[in-house]
Amino acid sequence: QTVLQGIILLPLRVICIVFILLLAWLSASIATCCQPGRGFLPLKGWRRRMIQTTLSSLTHMAYFVMGFQVKVKGKAASIQEAPIFVAAPHSSFFDAIICALTGMPSIVSRAENLSTPVFGTILGSLQPVAVSRQDPDSRKNTVAEITRRALSRGQWPQVI
Repeated sequence: QTVLQGIILLPLRVICIVFILLLAWLSASIATCCQPGRGFLPLKGWRRRMIQTTLSSLTHMAYFVMGFQVKVKGKAASIQEAPIFVAAPHSSFFDAIICALTGMPSIVSRAENLSTPVFGTILGSLQPVAVSRQDPDSRKNTVAEITRRALSRGQWPQVI
């Protein structure tokens, strides 16, 4: 009986996750379409609210479809209290849970990830701090950019 359930549930879950992923891509595309100062200026107004609500909800939904239910105890610090949010170890797809629970903060990511189809658009909408492994000054530039965003007094989202 469990094998039969798996044969039925697995394709349904995959279809739902693909649909959610395409909705997330569409939302990210709309929010960043014709964005002034792409990557250099923070998203504001409806664009930022759309990313926060839509992508956060879709990420929650995707994890629920995968069978995960996350319960949060306590309250996350506001951007004024903690402009930099540290999550460790960040080495798996579970990092997206943290992003969804904290209002879709900016992340630090490899620059190559931004050119990935579908995921690159979604990642780009989070306004990541891109790290280039080929650039010898990348580490210094990354620290400078994180510092600039942390000192922006809430203009940029939290950096994770």
